[in-house]
Amino acid sequence: MTGTSGPSGGIRIRRSRLTKIVATLGPSSASPEVIARLFETGVDVFRLNFSHGSHADHGARLAVLRDLEARTGRPIAVMADLQGPKLRIATFAAGPVALAPGQRFRLDLSMEPGDTTRVGLPHPEIFAALTPETDLLLDDGRVRLRVAACGADFAETVVVSGTRLSDRKGVNVPGVVLPLSPLTPKDREDLAFALDQGVDWVALSFVQRPEDVAEARRLIGGRAALLSKLEKPQAIAHLADIIEMSDAIMVARGDLGVELPAEDVPTLQKRIIRESRRAGKPVIVATQMLESMVSAPAPTRAEASDVATAVYDGADAVMLSAETAAGAYPVEAVSIMDRIARRVEHDPLYRTIMDAQHPDPQKTSADAITAAARQVAHTIQAAAIVTYTTSGSTTLRAARERPEVPILCLTSALDTARRLQLVFGVHAVHTEDVANFSEMVQTAARAAHADGIAAEGQRLVITAGVPFGTPGNTNILRIAWVGAE
Repeated sequence: MTGTSGPSGGIRIRRSRLTKIVATLGPSSASPEVIARLFETGVDVFRLNFSHGSHADHGARLAVLRDLEARTGRPIAVMADLQGPKLRIATFAAGPVALAPGQRFRLDLSMEPGDTTRVGLPHPEIFAALTPETDLLLDDGRVRLRVAACGADFAETVVVSGTRLSDRKGVNVPGVVLPLSPLTPKDREDLAFALDQGVDWVALSFVQRPEDVAEARRLIGGRAALLSKLEKPQAIAHLADIIEMSDAIMVARGDLGVELPAEDVPTLQKRIIRESRRAGKPVIVATQMLESMVSAPAPTRAEASDVATAVYDGADAVMLSAETAAGAYPVEAVSIMDRIARRVEHDPLYRTIMDAQHPDPQKTSADAITAAARQVAHTIQAAAIVTYTTSGSTTLRAARERPEVPILCLTSALDTARRLQLVFGVHAVHTEDVANFSEMVQTAARAAHADGIAAEGQRLVITAGVPFGTPGNTNILRIAWVGAE
C-alpha cells in the first residue's frame, strides 16, 4: 500500500496488490482509531455482521467509515451480512447431557427442557423435510443423529457419533432442501436498516435455490449489490443460476465444511471460483482463513498456505471474520493477509496460472476489446488499464481478464465506485462527469498520476463505451501517455 496527496489534499491510498481484503468489524475493531488503522493497513471492504451487535453498533461503525472515506478521498465499500435462519435445539434441564453411539434420542416440538432421552427442536420445517435414514448434524457436526422414524412434530433418532450435547446447539440437515426462506423477520428488519444506512453490498445467508436470490433482490430493489453466500451444499446443484442472478459470490467454507466431507471443500472452492470468474462475478473466499490469529500474533503455516491458495486460484477477495471482529490482533491479521497476497502475486507461477485460466471472451465487441486491452497492456508494459463506467460493467469485464496491472476505474457514480472496491485489481476513483472521450483521457491521466498508479511518461490502456452512459457498451480502446501535472 502506498499513500500520496490527492488533489483535495486527502491521502490517496493505493494498494500494491490486486487481490482485495474484506474485514469484519466487531468489538475488537469498533473504535475510529482501529478502523482507520485497518483501512490504512489494507482493508478494501468492511463487513458488518448482523448475526451480532445492535443496529446502533452497526450504524456508528458505518458513520465512522463514511467519515474516513471523506477524509481520505477514497471510496470505501461496506457490506451488510444478514444472519439468515439459525436452526438450533432447545435447552436441557440439568445442563449438558452424555450420549452414547447406538442410543435412541428423540427430537420434538415441545419446549420442555430436555434430558438424556430427548430435546426440543422448535423448527417444524425440519420435521416436514425429514425421512427415515436422514442424518442430522448437531454442534457443527460433533454429534450425528440418524432418523429412525419421524412425523410432523417429532423424529426418533439413533446416535451415530458424539458423546456430549448442550443447550442451543446448531442443527444441520445435509442433503436436504429445507422449506425455508433465507430471510427471517429479523433479516428483513436488518435489511431495511442497512439499506437506509446506505450499505453497498448485502450478503445473503442460507441460499439454497435461485428463488432465494430472487426474493432478496426484490426486497433490495437496486439499492445495494447482492452477494450470495454459498454455505449450503444444496446451492451447488443450482450453482450456475445462483451465480447468474447474483452480483457476487462468497465461498463460506465453515458451513460447507459441516455438511460436506472435509475432502470435498477444497475442490468445491476451486469450482466456485472458476465458475464465478467465468461469469465475470466477483468471488470471495471466507471463513477461518487466519483463525489462530484470534488469540495469537501470527498465523499457522497451514493458514498462510490457505490464504495463498485462494490468491493463486484467482479469487477477487479473501475475508477475515473473528480475526478482526473479536480477535486480539486485528491490525496484524490484515497486515499478514496483505503480505501473503502481495508475495503470491509477485510469484512468477501466479502470473502463469492467471494467464492459463482466462475465460473465453463472449462473442461481442465489448469482450473482444477488453481481452485486447489486457494483451496490449502486457505488450507495451502499460502502468494500468483504465475503464470509464457508470454501472460498473466495463470494469467488471476488465477484471474478468485478470490483468497483471491495476484497473483504474473512473466513474461519476459514487455507489459504483464503492461497490467496485470488492473487485480484483480495481482502483476506483469517483470523478466529475465528463463531456467527451478526450476529456475522459485527460481525467484518467491526471488521476493515474495523482494516485501514484503511473509516473510521467508511462502509458495507459483506456477502454470505454461511447456514447457515455450506455451500460456494457465498451467499444473504444486507446493508448495514452501520462504527462506532468
